[in-house]
Amino acid sequence: MGKKIGITDTILRDAHQSLMATRMSIADMEPILPVLNEVGYASLECWGGATFDACIRFLNEDPWERLRTIKRLAPNTPLQMLLRGQNLLGYRHYADDVVERFVQLSAENGIDIFRIFDALNDTRNLEMSLKAVKKTGKEAQLAIAYTISDVHTADYFEELGAKFAEMGADSICIKDMAGILTPVKCRDLVTRLKKRTGLPIIVHTHSTSGIAQMTYQAAVEAGAARIDTALSPLSEGTSQPPTESMVLNFLEEGYDPGLNLEKMEEAANHFRGVRDKYLENGILNAKMLMPDPRALIYQVPGGMLSNMYSQLSQAKAVDKYDEVLQEVPKVRADLGFPPLVTPLSQMVGTQAAMNVLTGERYKMVSNEVKAYLLGEYGKSPVPIAEDFIQEMVGDKPRITDRPANHIPPEFETLKAEIGDLAANDEEVLIYALFPQVGKDFLAKNNVVEEPVKTEGPIKVFGYTRR
Repeated sequence: MGKKIGITDTILRDAHQSLMATRMSIADMEPILPVLNEVGYASLECWGGATFDACIRFLNEDPWERLRTIKRLAPNTPLQMLLRGQNLLGYRHYADDVVERFVQLSAENGIDIFRIFDALNDTRNLEMSLKAVKKTGKEAQLAIAYTISDVHTADYFEELGAKFAEMGADSICIKDMAGILTPVKCRDLVTRLKKRTGLPIIVHTHSTSGIAQMTYQAAVEAGAARIDTALSPLSEGTSQPPTESMVLNFLEEGYDPGLNLEKMEEAANHFRGVRDKYLENGILNAKMLMPDPRALIYQVPGGMLSNMYSQLSQAKAVDKYDEVLQEVPKVRADLGFPPLVTPLSQMVGTQAAMNVLTGERYKMVSNEVKAYLLGEYGKSPVPIAEDFIQEMVGDKPRITDRPANHIPPEFETLKAEIGDLAANDEEVLIYALFPQVGKDFLAKNNVVEEPVKTEGPIKVFGYTRR
């Protein structure tokens, strides 16, 4: 048992984000957290991604309180989050002071490993969040958003990894959000990155296309330090491969994941009941549990698939699902082959849906796509046709340097805007990341008492003051 392999379980974040649009509540997690804490995971991915948005938009939960609860009940297991660089957890770039404060509070509330990526692999968009994480002393894991195009070659990703190491990354993740990383390419890329950087290499993929287990086998054989899996009840389909199966396989091969199998099975039993509940109430669609080899063609990530299906259901247009899938790679090509990961996956997916539902390509164009074409999100991997940009946004000025250079400090301004609705900086950040939804959430959950007029002690906002 001399060969070590670390297991990161995604059951608390990416598994349910990919399968059912991030709808699992903290109530379904809380009873089993002490058991998860005893399994021995290298880390538990439990925060970031779409969890913050889903908490306040759909679940009426304070995302910061969710993080504190997980930390309190699983204190001995490193907690990991997914951070979108300068986008943080929202859908635009934020000023550097907002990024720094968000990272600081995330670390203080329990995050030990920050997996940081940029949807365009634009390293300029990673600089501030990396600097902020290094300041906290936590692990700064920079992630390659893996995709396929004429420019996204093994040489391209190797050079990107070398740049990450030069920037000061503590580890590097190959983030294959669409499940399109084949075993051959994975073995080559892990080998290259290990040799070039000398850093721990983590591999993250999805079972969407049906090849993920073989990819992980290749990753471990090539020397990957950790892989991402999900406990079996919420594994496969658009999620990750099942933790139990992968662990048993690697144990037989002489690797030591260092996990307590009995505790892992106890946790899996809990989540079987959770899965059944979400299947019965329709939040988890069985379609998301099945592999679809067409992902190798469309390159659509699991979270994007479940969200797209959900949105088409609301629009009563589920019959257009396959047509929208076919439109996605066409829109992606028009936009310079961005990796399909948040926020670009939402932008490409929404535009593809609009193209299909309106019956005319680009009859309607979202403001986010226009902002992307103007350089507000960074540099596209492949130059976009000038006539296409002109048609979409005309002669508006474009950004060619680091987008955040054009955003003045905004934390104090946002704090003043939300006023007494925010009781602390955490709540200011709820508003900062999601202005309207965040404001509605705070208004609903923070009851501000009016001052009581009296000559004696007065109560202001719930506090007695003389």
